[in-house]
Amino acid sequence: SWTDIVQIAAGSHHTVGLKSDGTVVAVGYSRYGQCDVGNWTDITQIAAGSHHTVGLKSDDTIITTGDNEDGQCDVGGWTAVVQVAAGLYHTVGLRSDGTVVAVGANFYGQCNVAGWADITQITAGYGHTAAQKTDGTVVAVGDNRYWQCDVGDWMDTTQIAADGYQTVAIKTDRTAVAVGLNNYGQCNVGNWTDIVQVAAGDWHTVG
Repeated sequence: SWTDIVQIAAGSHHTVGLKSDGTVVAVGYSRYGQCDVGNWTDITQIAAGSHHTVGLKSDDTIITTGDNEDGQCDVGGWTAVVQVAAGLYHTVGLRSDGTVVAVGANFYGQCNVAGWADITQITAGYGHTAAQKTDGTVVAVGDNRYWQCDVGDWMDTTQIAADGYQTVAIKTDRTAVAVGLNNYGQCNVGNWTDIVQVAAGDWHTVG
């Protein structure tokens, strides 16, 4: 029954939609209140973590709902945010000056983004955070048990995505690269061509 949707986001067990009038709808598992978005207004972007939902407002502040056991919803002081991303138990915000802020679980160092600068896009996986820089290179912090943060040699990227234990990027020539856990072949993107957008799930990647 959803109509006038301009963006969608999916968490572990819930789905969120941003409507053209700036309101938000959500369905699915809501034990932690992650679907309690009925009163949200003036939203310009949404993101979904495992059990929390994040909304970027038109005044560049953030609103959240859902599980806050690890402080992933403690974004009340954030200002001048232009993009949000949600990991398993952490939330990341890109600020208008190209710096990044993060709150929530930090057991792998996934929130250690204080020194980042010149960032143009952010993304978050289970226990890691990645960002694209203005020069097309990529930086990442956090869980690297499956080499999902080994992006130091990436260049000429145009979009990045992360989820689960992998990080993916599109390059300027519309090919794709990926690093991380590959037990289901989720990083086997080496022969992809003419890619204009990528998305990452827990155990799969889509282009």
